Amino acid sequence: MSDITIRITDREGIEHTVLAPTDMAMNLMEVVRSYELAPEGTIGVCGGMAMCASCQCYILSTIDLPEMSDDEEAMLSEAFNVKGNSRLGCQIQMTPDMEGLVVELAPES
Repeated sequence: MSDITIRITDREGIEHTVLAPTDMAMNLMEVVRSYELAPEGTIGVCGGMAMCASCQCYILSTIDLPEMSDDEEAMLSEAFNVKGNSRLGCQIQMTPDMEGLVVELAPES
């Protein structure tokens, strides 16, 4: 099993350092849900299909992420509280390259 360490600041401003598996095809939204860092029903509402922006987060580290898909870009263009570093957690797969990733969950809209 290959885990990476990432830091996630929840919507109450509390920072959590968590281990995320890279061998289970999990995305960031699923990691947040597995650690219960957001109340049930407030993150991943669409099931990770880039259709609701409930998993929007702000990328605070300089790690190179995969390019944003057209679907992700379209969803963020309609979302609230979007910043230049906004991404959808459901579109960020956990890979060894993500070691040290630092994110903050966007406010619930």
